Amino acid sequence: MRVHLLIACTVSLLLAACASKPPVPARPALDLSDRPAASEKAHDVVIFAIGLIDTGYRFGGKNPEAGLDCSGMVSYIYGRAAGIKVSGSAADIARRGRPIERGGLRPGDLVFFNTRNAPFSHVGIYIGDKRFVHAPSGSGRVRIDQLDARYYAQRFETARTYFD
Repeated sequence: MRVHLLIACTVSLLLAACASKPPVPARPALDLSDRPAASEKAHDVVIFAIGLIDTGYRFGGKNPEAGLDCSGMVSYIYGRAAGIKVSGSAADIARRGRPIERGGLRPGDLVFFNTRNAPFSHVGIYIGDKRFVHAPSGSGRVRIDQLDARYYAQRFETARTYFD
């Protein structure tokens, strides 16, 4: 009888353990800086950018209906979401933005890469947590990637902001 009670208790404990949710791992701390929180316009830029995920790529594209390239995507989003006129190539956009340190990135800021053996040949919109939205020609679609992904980490050049 005592053995049966011990087995019943053990089975109950095992079943309870299986039914409980595993602990959620803590997320790594985000890089914080002395820059103030992102503005409302910057948040609007991020929301708009995320809404364009899976939009088709087209070299020289400046609107979602026809397709977007990286600089066309940035120009379209900044104009529609924040009322900020940003135009030209990725290099043109980089020249006009205010330089910021990578550690000081805030959502809505722009990140630039050398992807064609040319400075500032690609641009994306930083959305936080070391991620950015961009329109790469290789995948044919607007997507989210990690700044720390090997390909982008090796090609990262600078960050710029149009906010503040």
